[in-house]
Amino acid sequence: MKGLTDIPGILVGHASDYDGLTGCTVILCERGAVAGGEIRGFATGTAEWDLLSPQHVTERIHAVVFAGGSAFGLEAAAGVRRFLAHKGIGVTDIPVPLVVSAILYDLAFAKASAHPTREMGEAAAAAATDKTVVEGAIGAGTGATVGKILGMKGAMKSGIGTFTVTLDSSVMVSALAVVNAMGDVIDPATAKIIAGARTPNGEFANSAKIMKSGSGQTLVRQNTTLVVVATNAALTKVEANRLAHVAQLGMARTINPVNTTSDGDLVIALSIGIGKAAIDALGVAASEAVAESILRAVRLAPTLGGVPGLMKI
Repeated sequence: MKGLTDIPGILVGHASDYDGLTGCTVILCERGAVAGGEIRGFATGTAEWDLLSPQHVTERIHAVVFAGGSAFGLEAAAGVRRFLAHKGIGVTDIPVPLVVSAILYDLAFAKASAHPTREMGEAAAAAATDKTVVEGAIGAGTGATVGKILGMKGAMKSGIGTFTVTLDSSVMVSALAVVNAMGDVIDPATAKIIAGARTPNGEFANSAKIMKSGSGQTLVRQNTTLVVVATNAALTKVEANRLAHVAQLGMARTINPVNTTSDGDLVIALSIGIGKAAIDALGVAASEAVAESILRAVRLAPTLGGVPGLMKI
C-alpha cells in the first residue's frame, strides 16, 4: 500500500522546514479531478473553496495544498499554481491551474516567524511523486499536534497519515489526513485514547470530559484536521460532495471532541478514474480510510520540538 498515491493519477509531495517546524503538502492531479468538499469545523482557513461547489462551473481541479502557518500558509498555493502553469496545466488557452488550499494553525508550536511560502509550495509540487507517501511529522504535518485543551504543555505530536481501502470490485478509496486537532485521537477498536491531552503526571486527561466539566482552558481557534479522499471511481461533482460528506464519519470515529468551534475540520474528495461503484459503498470505504489515516498520523509522529510523539526513532 502506497497510501493516497495508490490512486492512478495522484501525486503527493512534501516540503518541510524543521528549523521553523512547519511545512506544506501538495496533492497533484495534473489530468484534472472531479472534486467536492465539506467543512464541519468552525475555524477554517481556505482558498478557492468555491471550486468544489456543484453550483460552480468548474468541472475539475488540478491540485490541493495543505499548509501550516495559519493564513500565511495560503501563500504556498501560489507556488503550486506557478509550477503547474509552467507545465502548461490549467484551464483556458493561457493555462490557469485550479488549486484548492487549506491551512492549519501551527504557530504555537513552530517559530512564529516561520510559515510556508510560495517557494515552499513550488518545491513540494516539484517533489510530488506516485511513490509511497511519506507519513508522520512531514510536510503540512511538521507542526501538527493534538490534545490541546490544556494548552501546548499537555499536547502530543501528530502529523500526516494515509491509508487505502479496496472494494471487491477493485475500486479503491484512499485518504490522507493532516491531524492538528484540539481533541484526543481514539482507536475505534478499543475505544481508548491513544494520543491527546495529558495531565502533568503524563496520564491522558480526556478532553471530552474536561470540556463537559468546563475546567479546560479558554479554547482558541488554533486547530484543525484536513483530509483528502481520492478514488479511481468515476463520480459527478454532486457525488464527490456526497463522498466528502460521508468520509467525515471517519473523523468522528477517531477524534473526540471533533468539529468544535476551535477546529477547522474539512474533507476534500477527488475522483480520478473510470471505475464504477455505488456511492454508499464508496462512503463506507472512505470513512474507514479516513479513520485509519488519522490513527497513522499520530502513531507515526515522533517526539519533536519538545512535544512527545508515539513513534520511536
